[in-house]
This record gives sequence, structure tokens and C-alpha cells, in this order.
Amino acid sequence: MENKNSTVVTEFILLGLTQSREIQLLVFVLILIFYLIILPGNFLIILTIRSDPGLTAPLYFFLGNLAFLDASYSFIVAPRMLADFLSERKVISYRGCITQLFFLHFLGGGEGLLLVVMAFDRYMAICRPLHYSTVMSPRACYVMLLALWLGGFIHSIIQVALILRLPFCGPNQLDNFFCDVPQVIKLACTDTFVVELLMVFNSGLMTLLCFLGLLASYAVILCRVRGSSSEGKSKAMSTCTTHIIVIFLMFGPGIFIYTRPFRAFPTDKVVSLFHTVIFPLLNPVIYPLHNQEVKASMKKLFHQHIL
Repeated sequence: MENKNSTVVTEFILLGLTQSREIQLLVFVLILIFYLIILPGNFLIILTIRSDPGLTAPLYFFLGNLAFLDASYSFIVAPRMLADFLSERKVISYRGCITQLFFLHFLGGGEGLLLVVMAFDRYMAICRPLHYSTVMSPRACYVMLLALWLGGFIHSIIQVALILRLPFCGPNQLDNFFCDVPQVIKLACTDTFVVELLMVFNSGLMTLLCFLGLLASYAVILCRVRGSSSEGKSKAMSTCTTHIIVIFLMFGPGIFIYTRPFRAFPTDKVVSLFHTVIFPLLNPVIYPLHNQEVKASMKKLFHQHIL
């Protein structure tokens, strides 16, 4: 594939999660089970929120979009990974690799920004209740949704643009089970120091700042909640605790992968597996368990279709 950037590599060989056939079989079974739970779980959240007239608040609007992002995110890595477990030669084309990388950061960036929006929603609901209905109007919610999708797109297109400028003319073995920035950059046959710095700034710094900002905002919210004596105190505490758990689960692996120089560590693949496959499974489990309204609505929906 001869391009202006002198790229001659037409495909990448994925070395996979492990070379042990026994471990591959075990991981294949586990991931298949996880994957079969991810999609129904997220679609059940979306169906529940859309079918219940009582779940129209901005919190549930954003929760439905979070479930949609998780379901979409699960299509990027898991299906190909499952197929590769059954294949002797794990190969992905250059274009396929760039496409996977684009959607990985497009949806991941969008989800990170969505968590920021959800934190803002909780802040307005708890700390500025008199202004909540004005600020978090349906129109404002759609504008925020559009903004976070746009933000995810800009973040991802910067990643792709930087990689497309790199020449790939020699090694083509990616020591991972999917295409991501740290491994792809290392295969470029040129000095990538400046590109790595730009990538760390675009992904790592943004991830770290969002994480610290979210923690600070929820600290303010929790302090406000603890100082109040309203009847909704336990509900607010439960909702904020759920959001904080998701923040740690999403941003923790991202900070580990993207905020340091792109050197390989033994734990990289395990962290990436959690970030790309396991994490999308956890939202359908965490949110219904901590949100009584969603849990009650799910039970109602289940009984209506079963009985």
C-alpha cells in the first residue's frame, strides 16, 4: 500500500493475548460469556428507559446513551478477538487497523465526556436544584449530547491523522490482541518521539484531567449531600457512588495506558482486556444494582413480557 507517507505495510500480525492454547481456550469461553451478557444487558437498560414514562429525567437520558456507547464499544474489539482465538494466523489489514483505532477512541472519548456531562447533571440537581430544570432542559441535554459526540470525534481524528503520517515499512507484528496507539506507533520506521508526546497530550493528559476534574466535582457533591438533611440524601449518595465507581473503572486503565511513555509492561494486555472487553459489561451490572428506579422498572418490564 504505497501512500504519501511511504507506508508499504499492508497488514499487521496480532500476537494475541497469550500464546498458550489452554489459556486461549479459557479466555475465549470467558469472553464469549461476557460478550453474550454485554449486549442484552445494555439493550435492556436502553429498552427500560425508553419504555418507562417515569424515567424521563436527564439522568436516565444520559444513562441510556451510556448503555448505547457501551454496546457499540463492545463491537470494536470483542468479536474480532473471539474470531482470532479460533485462527492460527491473526491478521488485520492496515485500513482495518486504522478503522478499529478510530472507533476505539471515538467511542471511548465520547464516553469519557459523557461521564463529565453526567457529573455536571448531578452537580446541578444536588447543588443548584432551583436552576436545574432551566439548565438541564431537553434542548440543553441534546446540545450536550451532540457536543460530546463531536468531542469524541475530534479526539479520535487527531489520533488517526498523526498515525497516518507515519511510515510503516518494516516490522508488522503488534504485540496485542487489537490495534491501539502505543503498539502501532512503535512499528513506524522513523523517530516517533514527537508523535508520542502529542499522543500522550491528546489521550493521556485529557484522560487524567477529566478524571481529576470528575473526582473533584463529586467530592463537592458528596460534601453537599452529607451536610443536607433531605429525604433524597440516600438516593443522591447511591447515585454519586455508582458514578464514582464507573469513573475509576473507565479512567483507571486509560491513565495507566496513555499517560506514560509507550513502553511495554507485562500487565498491559490484562489492563487492555479489562478496558475494552470487561468494562462495558460492568455498567449494566452496576447501575441497576444502585438505582432503585431503574431496577424497579426492569422488574416491571420483565414481568410484563414474561407473564
